[in-house]
Amino acid sequence: MMWTTPKDLKAQLARLWDRGELLRDVVTGNPRFPLRLTIKGPASGDITERFDGVRTWAAELANASPLRLEWQEIRHRVQGLQRLPSSCWIDSMDDALGWIGKRRERDRFSNLLQMTRQQNPSLVPWLEKRPLQALELEGEWPRLLAVVDWVRNHPRPAIYLRQVDLPGVHSKFIETHRAVLAELLDLALPADGVDTAKTGVAHFAARYGFLDKPTRIRFRVLDPEIRAVAGTTCPDITLDASSFSQLAIDVRRVFITENEINFLVLPNVSGAIAIFGSGYGWDALAQARWLERCAIHYWGDIDTHGFAILDQLRKHFSHADSFLMDRASLDAHVSFWGWEDKPQRCDLHRLTLEELCLYNDLRDNRIREGLRLEQEHLSFGWVRERIDQLLQQD
Repeated sequence: MMWTTPKDLKAQLARLWDRGELLRDVVTGNPRFPLRLTIKGPASGDITERFDGVRTWAAELANASPLRLEWQEIRHRVQGLQRLPSSCWIDSMDDALGWIGKRRERDRFSNLLQMTRQQNPSLVPWLEKRPLQALELEGEWPRLLAVVDWVRNHPRPAIYLRQVDLPGVHSKFIETHRAVLAELLDLALPADGVDTAKTGVAHFAARYGFLDKPTRIRFRVLDPEIRAVAGTTCPDITLDASSFSQLAIDVRRVFITENEINFLVLPNVSGAIAIFGSGYGWDALAQARWLERCAIHYWGDIDTHGFAILDQLRKHFSHADSFLMDRASLDAHVSFWGWEDKPQRCDLHRLTLEELCLYNDLRDNRIREGLRLEQEHLSFGWVRERIDQLLQQD
């Protein structure tokens, strides 16, 4: 029997709670109640065939406090005049919350709402949008409000996040809650306090005028004649992106690889450096405009993501070449073919015709499903031979 039970009606209210609708009404004052719930009752044939079951169903609804039922009289050809529930109501928010066991949560949320209206009314829309998340953050809410007030009183502060000095706000608090704070600060700050070009948690500091940890670029000198650091030969150096952008050394060729071992074992090459591409985006490297004067060879995995990274690099350095990312290298290392779990599916527009053909073959599984060759699996002899070929072309 598919007749609505008290459990079904309680589930209707629970869904409203799970969507945040009942707490949202606390913010907006929406007069949702009395609320009519959806019920499905017995048909005429059920009264004939399941008369005892129909009476039991009606009695269960009638005894389910705090439901209020409306009844209708049905004249049945066999059972005569019968009185059955036709509609079901919950008359108040308090009744509904009591029935699903959420009164205490409503009271806690009401306290958060009152606190927010007193301290920073501009944040009330966030409580309306994310009431259940607000409940989860109840213990942190006073500190979150304090951070928002501090940033509002210190616009574009130009300090590191951990330098914010607030009682009870430990050094990692802001970093931990950046996603929530970003939404709150966007509501609380004036337009000139937010750099809307900086988006995402990773750019939280820049969005609100804090200092960000400098991105670091690691590189190896491959030519013993290049004196990057006095008294050293072919050093392995890490610089912040700004310092790297101002580097004044005689470099004519740059190898970029995403694998640290490949980065470490690249042989000496005249006029060249190697850059370890792991751990930073191309935006940091793009600050070094002197790279435009260098031949750039990008060595990534032979898979869809490797070509997508190459495509992104060419957004900043259109002259960058792929290195060891070709069909010959793939075919020469069949025994090392691996599996790419989540391949790229988008079209790439900065690849050469040869690169695009291989990318499409990989993306569309024309060679083998999910095929990839990780760059570290290429033999060192194969790498040396290709580097020699590059040098002979000069």
